[in-house]
Amino acid sequence: MRWMIMWLLTALPALAEGEKAGEFDYYVLSLSWSPNWCQLEGNARQSEQCEEDHGWILHGLWPQFHRGYPSYCRTIERAPSRGMTAEMADIMGTSGLAWHQWKKHGTCTGLSATNYFALSREAYGRITRPAVFRKLDQSVKLPARVVEQAFLKDNPQIEPDGLTVTCRDGHIQEARICLSRDLAPIPCGQDVMRDCTLTDALFHPVD
Repeated sequence: MRWMIMWLLTALPALAEGEKAGEFDYYVLSLSWSPNWCQLEGNARQSEQCEEDHGWILHGLWPQFHRGYPSYCRTIERAPSRGMTAEMADIMGTSGLAWHQWKKHGTCTGLSATNYFALSREAYGRITRPAVFRKLDQSVKLPARVVEQAFLKDNPQIEPDGLTVTCRDGHIQEARICLSRDLAPIPCGQDVMRDCTLTDALFHPVD
């Protein structure tokens, strides 16, 4: 019985820590709506991110398997300098997030820190963040599919199965876009497609 339990645990398509760098199938570009994150936890942390008028920030560029994802990979690449992570704060909110994303996800790309951040910035720049959400002057409740439709309208190169919108604690959380290793839009794997089904998700305005 014990060997069977161990076999089942190793067979599960969960995250894989300590994988070899560079072994993955595609990327997930994760964009977070900063005002919602600040309402949920950022203000309590007194995060410097919440002092700026951020809208959709880059949460991360994540290597992904067709099932599961690698993390904290073994790599020969040097960790980024403080200057490198600080330079990412304009699109990531804080240098701390940039450091965490490198440590957890960037190490799995097989890229140097410099190239990982450059690729992350390029991926972020290829996606049009719908301007309509920056025009809100008060908090609203809306169906999560409205956010998805706005991204699809402004990014006709993305198919519906290449984008998912997530929620957390009744709030719109993130838009996640699946990209090939050369940053072309592709369909997401089944474990990435976790569309929020809320019809009254909270969405806070940029201050």
